[in-house]
Amino acid sequence: MDTYLAIASKRDWRRYADRPVPEEVSHRILDAGRLAGSAVNRQPWTFVIVESDEARGELAEVVYVADNVRTAGLVVAVVTAGNAPFDAGRAAQNMMLVAWNDGVVSCPNGFTDADRAAEVLGLGSEEKLVNAISFGYPARPLDPETGWPEEWSREAKRKPLDEIVGRV
Repeated sequence: MDTYLAIASKRDWRRYADRPVPEEVSHRILDAGRLAGSAVNRQPWTFVIVESDEARGELAEVVYVADNVRTAGLVVAVVTAGNAPFDAGRAAQNMMLVAWNDGVVSCPNGFTDADRAAEVLGLGSEEKLVNAISFGYPARPLDPETGWPEEWSREAKRKPLDEIVGRV
């Protein structure tokens, strides 16, 4: 898929088909996160796959939309060592775009109780939980190539460029 098309057509999805994400697709998603650039090549992230039903259930209780976690085919918590939210965001975006390229939709999930979420994931005191990304196949079929990138861009509910770009 063309990169601009992938970016223009990607939307956050909160409803997933009852279908697992295959191991080879999960591997590509995680590797895309690993390959993200980082300041001074520190690579401050780790990724925690939330596999057990118990951990999924407990994590679902402390995200804003519990079904995102409960029904996903794959849930990956993004964790950093110290304060590196920009680098973690780069890794997360890489994962979501590679997933989309493979027909897997995704949604980042914030926390109503980040301390409890960190406890569920077994994180240490020096680790910072950034987000938990839910991945899965869409509940209804999607084909981003049914439209041009410019069409997807126009349909996005985003501010126009002239409202967010300045010049000096």
